[in-house]
Amino acid sequence: MLEKNIREQIIDLIHRQVVPAVGCTEPMAVALCTARATELLGQKPERIKALLSANILKNAMGVGIPGTGMIGLPIAISLGSLIGKSEYQLEVIKDLTPESLEEGKQYVAENHIDIKLKSGISEKLYVEITCEAGENKATAIISKAHTNFVYEEMNGKVLLNKQVEAGDGASEDNDDIQLNLKLVWDFATTTPINEIDFILEAKRYNMNAAEEALKGNYGHCVGKTMDRPISRGLFGNSIYSHILSKTASACDARMGGAMVPVMSNSGSGNQGICATNPVVVFAKENGNTPDELVRALTLSHLTAIYIKQNLGTLSALCGCIVACTGSSCGITYLMGGDYNNICYSIKNMIANLTGMVCDGAKPSCALKVSSGVSTAVLSAMLSMSNQHVTEAEGIIDKDIDQSIRNLTSLGKHAMNEMDIMVLDIMTHKNGC
Repeated sequence: MLEKNIREQIIDLIHRQVVPAVGCTEPMAVALCTARATELLGQKPERIKALLSANILKNAMGVGIPGTGMIGLPIAISLGSLIGKSEYQLEVIKDLTPESLEEGKQYVAENHIDIKLKSGISEKLYVEITCEAGENKATAIISKAHTNFVYEEMNGKVLLNKQVEAGDGASEDNDDIQLNLKLVWDFATTTPINEIDFILEAKRYNMNAAEEALKGNYGHCVGKTMDRPISRGLFGNSIYSHILSKTASACDARMGGAMVPVMSNSGSGNQGICATNPVVVFAKENGNTPDELVRALTLSHLTAIYIKQNLGTLSALCGCIVACTGSSCGITYLMGGDYNNICYSIKNMIANLTGMVCDGAKPSCALKVSSGVSTAVLSAMLSMSNQHVTEAEGIIDKDIDQSIRNLTSLGKHAMNEMDIMVLDIMTHKNGC
């Protein structure tokens, strides 16, 4: 068992990285920043100016805003200002009512909101909101993490300033314990259950989101489609099909604008869903014990957190690679796998899914999630037969941590030009 101080540091890290969120985290971060700027202003803004990093803009353009039936940033900003409470964090607009929605729509229609790309920054996660009313002006800035306020100002008086030189956002907090896979494994498999069973909250949130999807037609209905008779004829009525359906359904609901919270991972609701639902479904249908489920979920979520430490909060690489790699580890553990099998699963995942591009948060993320989860199950099964991609192939290294760094270096550095092109394509389509 790891020393108590090490366990406490890791538990604190999980508590900060695995948190509830309503809707896609990027527009909710913008809504949160707007809520705080409005609170500083102390009155309803007459004008709201939003300056955003490219990755925030990319991930907020096409996603449904919970409870609104609308997509995109204007309504998120409007509601953040009108009803948002910064104390709610990423659940900032959970007090939404039909009346406040109509007020928010009217506020958007009156053209109070100006949204622009922030120039001259290297941060991939950056939100700057300025609210004005009469002669009063308030500014709030979030940077590097979705709820990390680094600057606040009211009428020229600086109230908070934690800004640092622009970085790549690879580590939101330099004081975080730096993980490696063996540390992740040892923590998940040896820590007393009572210290980590809080992770079951992720099960409650994210499986509930999957059930919510059945009540409506959210997004592209990927999960519901997989439950139809014709789909069962193709995929069977199996653990595998249930894993895909329950994971895709939760993603459908979240990206389609359902007013339902999910438990996120490393700033992404979809990552939280992918790290949770496949593991939960497998454990239930495989007959694993409650303690085994707790350890598998911990292994899944902490593996995702570890990879994101190297990758950064936002990148050109689809986050489902990260989270589904975590769930593959969790499933491998539930199959009876040891540390070597976990390493094999990760190598199989990296070899298969590297290069999946993030082209923004949107309903079709459920399709990418399905691809990731499908690969997670296959990678786990191969690992249990000691089948794995070797260091002679592609970007895989004999050392598992180096293999992960090879993956993240592609997403953090090599794919930056691709990220720019993706945003350019998205912002220059007909009708955009």
